[in-house]
Amino acid sequence: MSAYDRQSNTDDRRSLYFTDQGWTGGKVFDYAQDGVRQFLIDNALFFLNEYRIDGIRYDEVTVMHYHGGDVFCRDLTSTVRYAKPQAIQIAEYWAWDRAFPVTGVPDGLGFDSALGDGLRDALRAVLSEAAGGAGSTVHLNRVRDALYPPPAFSAAWTVVHCLENHDVFRWDYEHNRPNAPRVSALADPWNKRSWYARSRSRVATTLLLTAPGIPMLFMGQEILEDKPWHDDIRFWSQFMIWWDGLSVDRSMRDFLRFTQDLIQLRRRYPALCGEGIRVPQVHNHDRIIVVHRWLEGEGRDLLVVASLNETTLDGYPVDLPWPGRWQEVFNSDVYDHFPNPWVTGNGGSVFADDSAGKQYPYIYGAHPDPGKRSVSLCS
Repeated sequence: MSAYDRQSNTDDRRSLYFTDQGWTGGKVFDYAQDGVRQFLIDNALFFLNEYRIDGIRYDEVTVMHYHGGDVFCRDLTSTVRYAKPQAIQIAEYWAWDRAFPVTGVPDGLGFDSALGDGLRDALRAVLSEAAGGAGSTVHLNRVRDALYPPPAFSAAWTVVHCLENHDVFRWDYEHNRPNAPRVSALADPWNKRSWYARSRSRVATTLLLTAPGIPMLFMGQEILEDKPWHDDIRFWSQFMIWWDGLSVDRSMRDFLRFTQDLIQLRRRYPALCGEGIRVPQVHNHDRIIVVHRWLEGEGRDLLVVASLNETTLDGYPVDLPWPGRWQEVFNSDVYDHFPNPWVTGNGGSVFADDSAGKQYPYIYGAHPDPGKRSVSLCS
């Protein structure tokens, strides 16, 4: 506090910038003061103009809301949007009314998007279940439910999804352990580089990057980093990202290529950036989930077939929304010891006949544009 107030006393009630209220993460700014609000807004504008940042992720907007910061948040988001409309503003907000920060002013706080934990928790839960072995039950229905945007949100892109973040994987020095394991360690706690760890990590990352919303990758996640994280490298430098692993660890190189290609796929196919989603098939016993993505009027539908099964399921029936030839545009098995000489796939395409399926009874003429090629995506 003294760094701001230039006074040596520790009485927060005399502070120029803070209140005597607090929370577990630190002090609370005095949002009732015009000068304090302007000081914080000026800081945001400084980073936009001087550092040319593309957006801002605001920490603990929940704390701001509970301590009189609603007016400040509305002034902040409105000013930043006026100064740089293309800069995304992301709120970390965990109160019960989760859509409140992404609701427009004056009814809400005016942020563009907010962090979500539904898909993160669902995917991490099924990874943990899959790590129990071939005989364990994997509840993919929770992933199905989390893939649909929360009903209170106006659009899917207003939710930011992740598998990892700094809060979850920070090293807890008091208990001498990370708060939670990273994805590969969660996928196989006994061997973070095993086939199980690699393949399950690819499945979870594929579902993250093909889900509606804004996907977020934590630093090192793209190279299968398995170490926890810490923000103080003076004393915890052993937790820095192991970039040298790309030259000595084939699994890390393969996973980087996989992630890069998957991101390019998301950019290339409009269906993965649209709102359309349907989850027609979930088989917990078989560990299979099928996700249908589309963009209204575009016609290039995609089907994501994700498997956490430990064996190859030949001839497994999957209902497709439209009959005809479906192109296999992505196969995550290719990236295991890239290029995988024993890759399992569909030979580049599959053919759907026009007999009625259980989930997708085919109706002739219902396709928005039959001339456009439909594509499938397999993981």
